[in-house]
Amino acid sequence: MGAQESLNCDLLYHWNDEEIPGSAFYNNAYNEIWGYTADGREYAIIGSTMGTHIFDITDIDNAEEIHFFEGEVTGVNIVHRDFHDYAGYLYVVCDEGSSSLQVIDLNGLPDVATMVYDSADILIRSHNIFIDESKAMMYVCGGEDALRLVSLENPAAPVEVLDCNDDVPAWSTIGYLHDIYVKDGIAYCNNGDGLFIVDFNDLSDVQVLGSLTDYSDSGYNHSGWLHEDGQYYALADETHGMRIKLLDVSDPTDITEVSLFGSGVHSNSIAHNLIFEGDILHVSYYYDGYYAFDISDPENPEIVAFYDTSEIPNGTSYKGAWGVYPFLPSGRILVSDMQEGLFVLGLDTPNGVSEFAAVNQGVFPNPAEAGSSIQIHTKHNSQGSTTFALLNTMGNQVFSGQIESGSSEAKLPSSLSTGLYFIQYQNAGKTITERILIQQ
Repeated sequence: MGAQESLNCDLLYHWNDEEIPGSAFYNNAYNEIWGYTADGREYAIIGSTMGTHIFDITDIDNAEEIHFFEGEVTGVNIVHRDFHDYAGYLYVVCDEGSSSLQVIDLNGLPDVATMVYDSADILIRSHNIFIDESKAMMYVCGGEDALRLVSLENPAAPVEVLDCNDDVPAWSTIGYLHDIYVKDGIAYCNNGDGLFIVDFNDLSDVQVLGSLTDYSDSGYNHSGWLHEDGQYYALADETHGMRIKLLDVSDPTDITEVSLFGSGVHSNSIAHNLIFEGDILHVSYYYDGYYAFDISDPENPEIVAFYDTSEIPNGTSYKGAWGVYPFLPSGRILVSDMQEGLFVLGLDTPNGVSEFAAVNQGVFPNPAEAGSSIQIHTKHNSQGSTTFALLNTMGNQVFSGQIESGSSEAKLPSSLSTGLYFIQYQNAGKTITERILIQQ
């Protein structure tokens, strides 16, 4: 990989095995990403056309692949794999060919990982899976069926308990599901046409609580994630040019749009998968790479970080960053790129401030006025000069300069529009960023 554009992100580790074949459809050698933590160690899990790869990334300077499990079906006809873990077991599905449900026992990591279940008895193909840990229930989307529920009461021996096509009369109004998020028996279902909120707490009486099929920037209703407060749901339509929707779902009978936002990189930009971790929404944005948005002000989400994993120009296909995983205790962000493999990123935001960022820097005054002078200060232990750049919320550079002695004065262009900007400092391979408000 060449030098990549980034904001508030450091590349800690990258892996790409050029011997793994890309698919015949999108030339993607890689697909989903997942993370796992046990006994103080951190692991990254990435899918490929050949199977499941497990990495020990605890010591990031010595990160390495420690286990590989071949898929039931492998090769250039494979596009999708998906993962979720529960009770020390990893569940693996694939959406092509005569595949299977695979269950891998992770309890012996890092030394041992064992395939304890590999069968097509429950499912052959699945597009996505999600596990509601409060109910020990796995939700199986797409593939050869709409939605099935699988009990993980015995994690090594899954048992199907509900087939929505056959067992839920109202399911004809929903049909095929592409993706799903579930918390405490309440499912947020993406079926391509819209969002459906469904109560599965009584499997004998499944209730559709509400839906949203008419909304701004609608396309192929692909995936979403619920904020931990239960009020907001972020929705991505897998259609080029469509922005992310932040929805208020506190009343399922009256789902409302709160804001629309996106990377702003290109008219073909397309969000794929997205996950909340606190108020930060982490997004795999296909061609644009990884993006992080702060939604602490739900009506005005802000870009706080990005890392361009792909050098492929924006187009009308589906390439670049596939998945993201933000839940490791270290704060590291895992990203899978369809062509470029595994990325482990360090994030310099309020959820993950780098050592360099904590050493002190500042800009005064803040807020500042367009056309006025600002003082930029930075202190660090590195040698040499510090460069700085003023970026708008789309990540585009609008002004830049250099600091030799730890302090510098710069005059802001009078043409700057009012609003939020970022001052980004770089020194000796470290990057930090702070916000600055430009007002009239």
